[in-house]
Amino acid sequence: MIIILLGPPGAGKGTQAVYIKNQFKIAHISTGDMLREAVKSKTELGLIVKDVMERGDLVSDDLLLKLIDERIKDDDCGNGFILDGYPRNQKQASSLDKILSQSNKNIDAIIQIDVDFSILEKRITGRADENKGEKRVDDNLEVLKNRLLEYVDQTEPLISYYSSHKNYIVINGMNDISKVSEDIKNNLNKLK
Repeated sequence: MIIILLGPPGAGKGTQAVYIKNQFKIAHISTGDMLREAVKSKTELGLIVKDVMERGDLVSDDLLLKLIDERIKDDDCGNGFILDGYPRNQKQASSLDKILSQSNKNIDAIIQIDVDFSILEKRITGRADENKGEKRVDDNLEVLKNRLLEYVDQTEPLISYYSSHKNYIVINGMNDISKVSEDIKNNLNKLK
């Protein structure tokens, strides 16, 4: 099963991706986690990524495509995978379609987690408490505003790109976490 998770920053994509990974025994591919790992490693690439993320900008499409293409070939992706944070624009979606087509794979479901932008500020700024004071470099109001503007400009058009997919699922992300998880599970179970 290959799943794409869509939603703005702070919508709960990462939380729900982990749930889906465990529930359906598929790999969780988070571009954010891959990039944060590069930052932690303090490699040359990591330092470039850190600078980009601290400004609230997005890493280039070409670099992300290379990371994704390599990652989906790993053994743990054999049963499928969930993409969390990718694609984030139509160019990436088109490139992903080509990569999957070359591997004779198809997207089984696109899940859009729909949330109210006014709630996102509270969620993002509250994440540091959940992480025992370890704040992500991209968790501050200025970066959040930049990320939301980028989302509206670049990622929101993916809703139109994917909305005709036979398994395009919209989930109310304003519900509590367990209800969102349950709604996702019920919708994905219908696809089996």
